[in-house]
Amino acid sequence: MHSGLLMAFGLFGGLGLFLFGMLLMADGLQKIAGDRLRRLIEVLTSTPITGMLIGAVVTMLIQRSSATSVMVVGFVNAGLMTLRQAISVIMGAAVGTTVTAFMVSLRLSDLALPAIGIGFLLSMIGQSKRMRFGGQALLGFGVLFLGLTIMGDAMKPLGTNPIFTGMILNFSQRPFLGVLAGALFTAVVQSSSATSSLVVALAARGLLDLNAAFSIILGANIGTTVTSLLASIPMQLTAKRAALAHLIFKIIGVSIFLVLFHPFLTFIANTFPAVDRQAANANIIFNIINALIMLPFISVLERLVERLLPGVDPTEQAGAVYLDSNLLNTPSVALGQATRELVRMGKLATEMLEKVLAAFSTSDRSHLAGVEQMEETIDQLERDIVDYLVRLSQKSLSNEQSERLNALLHVSSDLERIGDHAQNIADLADYRIEHRLPLSEEAEAELDDMSSQVRNLVEAAVSLLTSGDRASAKLIMADEGCIDHLEKRLRRQHIKRLNNGICFPASGIIYLDLISNLERVADHANNIAEALADISVDKPSSTSKVSYSASN
Repeated sequence: MHSGLLMAFGLFGGLGLFLFGMLLMADGLQKIAGDRLRRLIEVLTSTPITGMLIGAVVTMLIQRSSATSVMVVGFVNAGLMTLRQAISVIMGAAVGTTVTAFMVSLRLSDLALPAIGIGFLLSMIGQSKRMRFGGQALLGFGVLFLGLTIMGDAMKPLGTNPIFTGMILNFSQRPFLGVLAGALFTAVVQSSSATSSLVVALAARGLLDLNAAFSIILGANIGTTVTSLLASIPMQLTAKRAALAHLIFKIIGVSIFLVLFHPFLTFIANTFPAVDRQAANANIIFNIINALIMLPFISVLERLVERLLPGVDPTEQAGAVYLDSNLLNTPSVALGQATRELVRMGKLATEMLEKVLAAFSTSDRSHLAGVEQMEETIDQLERDIVDYLVRLSQKSLSNEQSERLNALLHVSSDLERIGDHAQNIADLADYRIEHRLPLSEEAEAELDDMSSQVRNLVEAAVSLLTSGDRASAKLIMADEGCIDHLEKRLRRQHIKRLNNGICFPASGIIYLDLISNLERVADHANNIAEALADISVDKPSSTSKVSYSASN
């Protein structure tokens, strides 16, 4: 019992260190890559081949195919990626995740402690951020191998255990059982890299032969799909299809290699004398061949999952569309998604402002249709975005990412306030229409001019989320001062008209309320420009640069 407990502690303690090391290494590498990681996935997936290559490269960096798959499913859910693009990236991710097991087969465990020591020093005293992040990645590398060594050593006594040896014999003679065991273990630990690396480590200690090792590795390739399947449950239909395509892709590949099991392993046995290297090679070759076999049939796989999961996604959604909790562990991606949601929120606020100003100007109540729902949606988006960013702030962020997060929080608040002022203007328009309040031609012309300037200011401020144009931000801040002066001038002129009996008193009250609300809207546009002026804004490649000038 005592030895059994020690073995269990060694296995689970080592597994914990392995997974923690993997997270440390992935986090460090992601910080080095920064927002380039997200742009790689978004921009370079136009063809199946480039999509597969990007999937492989990204997964080599973050060392978790399940994380890449969840990220891709999130992109599909957010409309950043088509189903066909997602399938190609998922195929590449399967290849990229084999790197960890291959490194284990190189028997680098002797480097674990030096890597931990050097990595810790670099992460603490590195002169540049890139050096500190590199130190973190090196520290994670060392912890990963330390955990793997502990797991392997803890399980070494199993070599003389008749129950264990009998089970391994069953896996060798009945590969399907090994596949089932590998799938179940991977579904629990949520990492095919952990399963494959453990298998390679056990093979190095003589606890697994090639047949048993490869059958478990095949199962790990199926088990890793559980993560993306679970992540897709609350998502839109297209995201569910991407997760299902991941599962089908793996099942087809495993089925093919189960049929070719013995001939394939006969070939693999001749690639290298050591069983652990053979297992790692089998893992790499299986995933490469499976991806190449399935690559020409991506469109077929796409149609298949569309038949299995029929229906269409709703085109409108009241709450957040782009915010995916599964992406919080990849801050650069999560910030990009929050930015997209803010752009959506900003466009909604701009549209709402246009509608209420049109209603006031034309005295046509039809322009107010849907305005109340738009205001509720803006309020909901603000709550969703703030909640998302607060949760993201608890992750490990670089200084630039923290600054950007704080700026986005301010932008969210200001956009919500613009929606509130637009609702105030809607109430003024409704009151004017109901009581048929006239305005002088001069007052109408003044309101049209100020409304146009404020509307352009808001549009320009929202465009900063995607353009990142600091010159435009400075122009917005300068022109907001002009709006302040304009509001004061119009207020004086209108009071003069009231005193001269040119304007109806009740109309004068709503006129003054309207220009006051417009001035406050301009204040919030200025706040957005100030928040975004001093940060590096991530610019999606599909968005052209929009600038603002005083002539707008």
